[in-house]
Amino acid sequence: MTRIILTGACGKMGNVIQSVVSNKEGCEIVAGVDILNDGKAPFPVYENIKDVKEEADVVVDFSNPALLDGLLSFCKETKTALVIGTTGFDECQKNIIKEASKDIPVFFTYNMSLGINLLVSLAKKAVQILGDDFDIEIIEQHHNQKIDAPSGTALMLADAISEEFDKPKKYEYDRHSKREKRTKDEIGIHSIRGGTIVGEHQILFAGRDENITLSHSARSKEVFAVGAVNAAIYMTEKENGMYDMAELIK
Repeated sequence: MTRIILTGACGKMGNVIQSVVSNKEGCEIVAGVDILNDGKAPFPVYENIKDVKEEADVVVDFSNPALLDGLLSFCKETKTALVIGTTGFDECQKNIIKEASKDIPVFFTYNMSLGINLLVSLAKKAVQILGDDFDIEIIEQHHNQKIDAPSGTALMLADAISEEFDKPKKYEYDRHSKREKRTKDEIGIHSIRGGTIVGEHQILFAGRDENITLSHSARSKEVFAVGAVNAAIYMTEKENGMYDMAELIK
């Protein structure tokens, strides 16, 4: 039985993960962490992770990037595996996460959806075939409450595509302030925020007289919750190091 501590337990994703776990065998949530405890969780919820008394196999995090230091400290002190579902980390924080993986098992991905990770593989394959003959643009859409832009998933897609080229691509986020032609060494990334869009990601390969589009549409947050719970079970008793969806879906 995989014992889970859920951070961000009373948020939107936290509630969805609770629902997924309640209907899945082989795992249980033993404690939660959230500064806004609504009193509805069927397990103890603490304001700070350092106050958690229950033993667990893995921490599943859907909280806030600002809480990263405390989260990593707790996991290192208790030798608990960590699944990170939070987005919006800066480069310094990403390096801190990598450094922490020397002491604990860390599962880190920008998107827990199986479909998105298939999209990554398809995009890499498209680059191998199309090469430099096609311009590449990434368009991502999310709800009007999302804070970070572009999405972590859009950056994950851009990074995966860029790795397929001999020279890394530069990311172009905004063209309105300059008047010049598009260059061949860039990937355009565009963010749309509105309504209750869960998550839409599109990769456009624009060539001479033909366009190819790869896309993924998330219809509910449950696709991310299912991925996070599967990752938690997968991380039980893993050795120290960095893990991602590529290992999970092998």
